[in-house]
Amino acid sequence: MAKFGKWIGSGLGWAFGGPIGALVGFAVGSAIDTAFINGDEPTTAYQRHKRTKPGDFGVSLLVLIAAVMKADGKVVKSELDYVKKYFLKQFGSEQTQEHLLALREILKKDIPLQDVCLQIKAYTMYPARLQLLHLLFGVASVDGEIHSTELNIINQIASYLGIRANDYVSIKAMFFKEVDSDYKILEIDKNSTDEDVKKAYRRMAVKYHPDKVSHLGEEFQKGAKEKFQKVQEAFTNIKKQRGMK
Repeated sequence: MAKFGKWIGSGLGWAFGGPIGALVGFAVGSAIDTAFINGDEPTTAYQRHKRTKPGDFGVSLLVLIAAVMKADGKVVKSELDYVKKYFLKQFGSEQTQEHLLALREILKKDIPLQDVCLQIKAYTMYPARLQLLHLLFGVASVDGEIHSTELNIINQIASYLGIRANDYVSIKAMFFKEVDSDYKILEIDKNSTDEDVKKAYRRMAVKYHPDKVSHLGEEFQKGAKEKFQKVQEAFTNIKKQRGMK
């Protein structure tokens, strides 16, 4: 438990306070006490650290993943396996085990979704919130389909996080394959000119570039590359369909 608490405490600032801090406190128990400096209360740490750190983002991610996994009333092994695979790729085996321990404990609690999301919105830059949304769709779709209750929870999360409608549609299209999915990913319609397609690709490539989340550390940039690759694939598909050069 001490090592678990060290992982949580070493990378957290604002996430020690508010509703997220309460859920994390439940997950790590007394180990969290050692993370406060000079006897600070959670609210003090919450107010003092306003820049999102990798630990803040990681814990926010765990809480939102738990909310999506609980949405359909069951937690299936395939969802846990997906999350485990993601964390293994990002953090390695030791930290993955610690993340999964926290996730299993958070899954036992009722999650005040709106309060959690508003806390994240207040302290997290917009590109990082887009990255959160992308991963949540990935978790929900891992068993081959996104249950309506899971989609409803993700809709709520997107709204509470202040995700713009066009960005929501773009990320959703990366997981819901339809005839016009490639166009939705680029935030344009099928009547767009070839020049509009090129402009849209350049705009989306900038918006979803992994460097947008560089402040979260190299680990989370790896995950952002998947979203960036979806934009590249959509552009390539449209070019082939149209015979563009």
